[in-house]
Order: sequence, then structure tokens, then C-alpha cells
Amino acid sequence: MGATAGAPWGRTEQQDFRSRVRGTLLGVAVGDALGAPLDGLSLEEIRTAYGHEGLSDLADEHGRRGAITHLTQLSLFTVDGLIRAQVRRDTGAWHPPTDLHRAYLRWAATQRDWGPDERREDDGWLAREEWLYDRRSPARTCLTGFGDETMGTLDAPKNPGEQGPEAAARSAAFGLLVGWDPQLVLQLAVECATQTHGHPTACLAAGAYAVIVHALARGESPDAAVQRALALLAPRPGQQPVADALQHALGAVRQGMPTPARIEELVGGGGADGTLAVAVYCALVAEDARHGLCLAVNHGGPSGAAGALTGGLLGALYGETALPPAWLAELEGRPTMLVLADDFAMEMTQGAALHGPTGSSQGWLVRYPRA
Repeated sequence: MGATAGAPWGRTEQQDFRSRVRGTLLGVAVGDALGAPLDGLSLEEIRTAYGHEGLSDLADEHGRRGAITHLTQLSLFTVDGLIRAQVRRDTGAWHPPTDLHRAYLRWAATQRDWGPDERREDDGWLAREEWLYDRRSPARTCLTGFGDETMGTLDAPKNPGEQGPEAAARSAAFGLLVGWDPQLVLQLAVECATQTHGHPTACLAAGAYAVIVHALARGESPDAAVQRALALLAPRPGQQPVADALQHALGAVRQGMPTPARIEELVGGGGADGTLAVAVYCALVAEDARHGLCLAVNHGGPSGAAGALTGGLLGALYGETALPPAWLAELEGRPTMLVLADDFAMEMTQGAALHGPTGSSQGWLVRYPRA
């Protein structure tokens, strides 16, 4: 099965892949929506507000139930950027980090503009979705990272001291490049993380997360997926905090029933490494998607990011039908997410029929311009 090599996909393979793509994007969004109302609250404050078991259902945030934040917004623009990178490959221009940076700059425009600018013909369809122009608690590091045209790189990262989980939380889609070698998936996620989060812990957590999603989307078990990430991290400078966090998550699975106290221990100071550990742990011990997501968000750390990371893992593992239907019914922007997910799956499995050096679908190039 090769998303970029042009190997043929059978119908069953295409259907399975589309389900996992949908599950990943919707999982990120529903985990984000579930956890966002808890951001900034301690565990004691969560229990005071929602009872001893904590939050167990969607709650109001940003004026409605099921509201997403900038974490989901950026995840959607990650998918948009990856599709655009594939389309631009026909021109001989092939540098995905640059295409992702352009996509993230389109997101940055949604944070400062009142609405879509129809004069920007090369924006594509996603940047014209008016609901994405609501500013949803964007992290300062994301605003500064995408605050100008300069792209962060491995040699000159943006915000080099930033260890937060936001870059990892937008990185699930890199793992959906199932035709890529896992090492290349890791590298792309790391390079794109440097555009806002330059600390090695944040970059390598994003890369490890993408590799885990990649393995799950290819049908591997969660434990095997984590082991693959650990093996690829091993030679990377600065990888020890992320590797230790993943090992901590694996060890915690054998320590009895999951509890909020164990989640608090795993999340630590709320950096990318601890938040990734929470997501991996919750995916491993979850009885079902609802249980895993509720477990992931009820703690005093970055609940929205932990929910988003966990949802992406569970969605990649089980597909969209495993996600709680009542939550999906209230999820903000679900129609847009489904269209984008299906476009991504179609590009990865049937891209050669949509565009190429000898001829292209004009409708596809309007949706995803080569510029």
C-alpha cells in the first residue's frame, strides 16, 4: 500500500483508510472540544464543578457545546497543507515543510481577519470557511511562530525554549501519510513543529506522536506503535525526555486501574512529553473511546491538548465509528472535517486520477491550488 508510490489500492483498503482518516481528524476535534472547558483548572476545581468523577460529557465553551479550539483549527490546516504539497509535486516543487508553513500562515490570517478575503484566489476552499475565523484561545507561541513570513527550521527554530504540546496536537495528519517510511514521517513532523515550538522536547514529541499515529493507521497495535516510535527516537539528540515519558506511560499500564492521580503523575508539568504520555496511556487502557477521552482530560494539565492527542490515537486505531456518536452530533465544524478527511483520503489513494503532468481535474485545483 503506497500513498505516494502510486501502488494500487483495493476498495476495501480505501474504505478502511478513509475510516481511519475520518476517525483521526474527528477524534482530535472531539477530544479538543471535551477538554477545552477544563484548561486552566486544577483537578480539585474540576471535581468541584463536575463531581468527583470529573467531566464526562461535552460542556459549554466559546458559547456552545462541542466548540473546538485553535488546536483543531491548526490540525485542519495541516491536512490542507499536506494535500497542497501533493498537488504541487506535479510542478517539480517538493518541499512539504514549506507547503505546511503556507497552510499555517493561512490559519494565522483567520486569527486577525474578520472573515475570508475573496481576493486571495490561491487560498483554496478551507480558508474560506467562515466558522474558522472565530479566534479560539490561540497559544501565544503559535501566534508568534506564524506572526511573520519567516519559517522556523531545524537550524533556526521559532520559540526555541517552548516545550508545550500544541505542535504535537496539530501533528496527527502527518501520521496518515501511510505510504511514507516512518522515519520520513518523524522528520516532517519535527521540521514542522520547529515553526512554533523550537525546543527538542516539543519537536520530538510531535514526531513521536506522528509515528504512533502512522503505525496505528497501518493496522499495528498500540504497543508496537510506541515501540516503533522509541526506536526511531533513540538516535536523536535531546530525545531522552520524550523516550522517558513514553516508557513511563507503558509502565503505568501495569500499575493497576487508571486513576486521575496516575494521569496527574504522567502529565507532570504539562509539557509536550507529559501530555504525549497521557495520550498514549489513555489509548492503551481505554475501555472504549468515551472512557479513554474522559480519562485523558480530567487533570490539572493541558486538558484540551491531551484530549486532542488521545482522540487522534483512538480514531486512527478504530476509525470514526468508534467515537461517541452523541458527541459527534454536537461537534462544531463536523461537516467541514468530513469533507476535508475524504478529500485527504482521495488524494492519498487516487491522487494520480485527480492531477498530474498530463492533465488535472480543474475542480480539484480550485479546491487545492498549486500556488
